[in-house]
Amino acid sequence: MKTHELIFHHNTLDNVVQDLYPLLAKTSVFALSGPLGAGKTTVIQALLRNAGIDQPIQSPTFSTVNSYTNSRGEYFHHFDLYRMKNPHEFIMGGFDEYFYEPNTWCFIEWPEVIASLLPPTTCHIIIDYHGNENRRLRYGLLSEQATQ
Repeated sequence: MKTHELIFHHNTLDNVVQDLYPLLAKTSVFALSGPLGAGKTTVIQALLRNAGIDQPIQSPTFSTVNSYTNSRGEYFHHFDLYRMKNPHEFIMGGFDEYFYEPNTWCFIEWPEVIASLLPPTTCHIIIDYHGNENRRLRYGLLSEQATQ
């Protein structure tokens, strides 16, 4: 996977969105990894706002998925798999079918439990702490070969 890296502060989150948002034309699945509190939900909220979601965007920590629709009829599913134990739970919930619905994008926090189910076009985003106030975000499409 060819990766790109950004260092950002919550005040410069718009720059991150400007880098990531064009990827919605290349893939419909975004898998976000990183430690608790690193900013996975915050990045997803910013991307969804940029996509025209104007209602409150909450992390689906207890419901597994929250779904949103914008005025263009595009669908966005925000998953939090922190409490999911295995891929079978994801499949039994019918959530894997969301990956292939037209006009639909999926944003998945804690995707490691379903790594084997992710489409090859998934954009993997890793967010980590970078000092006290900054974050480091690395991203790339799983299907892109790494370049030297």
